[in-house]
Amino acid sequence: MKIFLFAGETSGDLHGHKLVRELKVRYPEAKLFGVGGPRMRAEGLDCTLPMENFQVMGFIDVLFALPKLMRHFFFLRNMLLKEEPDIALFIDYPGFSLALAKSLRRRSFKGKICHYICPSVWAWGKKRIGKMEKILDHLFTIFPFEPPLFDPKKLHVDYVGHPLVQNVYKGSALGMDQQNRLIALFPGSRQKEIERNFPIQLQVAKRLLETHPDLHFIVSVSEAKFSPLLEKMMVKEGLSLQLLDSAQNGALMKSATLAIAKSGTNNLELALHQVPTVVIYGVGSVDLFIVRYLLRIILPFYCIVNIVGGKEVYPELIGPNLTVENLYQQAASLLSSPEAREECRGKCGEIGKILGNKVPEAEIARILKNLIDEKRSVQNLH
Repeated sequence: MKIFLFAGETSGDLHGHKLVRELKVRYPEAKLFGVGGPRMRAEGLDCTLPMENFQVMGFIDVLFALPKLMRHFFFLRNMLLKEEPDIALFIDYPGFSLALAKSLRRRSFKGKICHYICPSVWAWGKKRIGKMEKILDHLFTIFPFEPPLFDPKKLHVDYVGHPLVQNVYKGSALGMDQQNRLIALFPGSRQKEIERNFPIQLQVAKRLLETHPDLHFIVSVSEAKFSPLLEKMMVKEGLSLQLLDSAQNGALMKSATLAIAKSGTNNLELALHQVPTVVIYGVGSVDLFIVRYLLRIILPFYCIVNIVGGKEVYPELIGPNLTVENLYQQAASLLSSPEAREECRGKCGEIGKILGNKVPEAEIARILKNLIDEKRSVQNLH
């Protein structure tokens, strides 16, 4: 077995290293080579190019990096056509990955072309669906609502499970005073997100403390470099809330009575911990215009938990709906009603059932072996 793997960013390396490990255990004779980060390399990937060569952030950085990325593109394409691996598996990084897959398909690449982590075609870029059906042999998705988006006659799509399900924190809760109820705040992982979300979270925290003096607030800090910014904002609001490194998010979620969280992947983690949550996302007027009128992203829900559930599991306050008054009313309503919190926890339990217990790397490793066996059976017939 000869398998090429490509991960062009940290998240891909995170998913990819588990897959490399699984493939090594199942098929120790397989040759695994390609582009990966430190985790994939540590698991034994024969590194053709390091992932770090592909990491660029922002429009300007991409422009400056374009000549280098083009050189890498043609190097990888020519190498794959020469090496002819059984499988070329691209992990996320859709812009580059799908372009390379398309180029390989045009040049009659003999191996199977697969992609892991579906681009958000359900939100925007729906034109990609038809393109992916033409250039891919197999798509592995991490959300169960994604396979029905594709024509099964044109592309094999398998839901392989969500990586978070296997990684849900199973350790101890935070050591807290039993008389205090804990509210977890997740302001975001980027500076702009923090600047838009955290001031509103703080103003709501101040109002909630006036009516619920038993509350204890903890702020999840995505990176240590944001601590001074968060401290500065708290001083401005006359508050002193506890900061906690995001590495302890699992223990924080296990302890929380309620969370107020920026829309993102951690919403799914909160649901798997069955934490009643109000989801927020501050959007500037220019960004809102781009989202609505240029990208045409108009969805019934924007929180991934609600999208997976197909209904409102978590109340979400996005863009102009995110005001101090609206957020206070939603949070206070959940805090004052044990029945509402229990109902929310029940809906979160449904999310866990929908996602199931599949182990993505095990599912993908099994399917890749089947694809290779099928490919070789066809070759033997000819």
